[in-house]
Amino acid sequence: MSSAALEIAIIRNDDAWPEDLDALAERAVFAALDMSKAQVKGAAELAIVLTNDAEQHELNQQWRGKDSSTNVLSFPQIEPFAPVTGILGDITMARETLEREALEQGTSFPHHFTHLVVHGFLHILGYDHLTDAEAHQMESLETAILASLGIDDPYAEQG
Repeated sequence: MSSAALEIAIIRNDDAWPEDLDALAERAVFAALDMSKAQVKGAAELAIVLTNDAEQHELNQQWRGKDSSTNVLSFPQIEPFAPVTGILGDITMARETLEREALEQGTSFPHHFTHLVVHGFLHILGYDHLTDAEAHQMESLETAILASLGIDDPYAEQG
């Protein structure tokens, strides 16, 4: 598996995002790629769009029928658990929501951002949390990936 074949485009649609997040996003994606055991089968590209609540609200309304913003949305362009090649998809993230959630959860913004990049990328790969079994599988993998990056379990205090 060659992670060098995966290009990550970080697109800023909101200038208020901190500038130092690109390396964190790349580390998160490559750690998720490695620990999920996904196979890169050629040149691949992922876009991470750093946006705001207003744009995220529009996307959430258009694609999920939900009249609110949300922290992260994933738009996979590959079949679930397919080889990683070509245009993988887009991950969009809402800055204000991430800031608010990090504060509410008592975690740092970089740690919360990293968690949601991992979460969004696992959705791109095919993981989901629609059933309890899927949620357990995805959250366990997220927790392991985050631990490898020195980040505490974001689900530890949930009952």
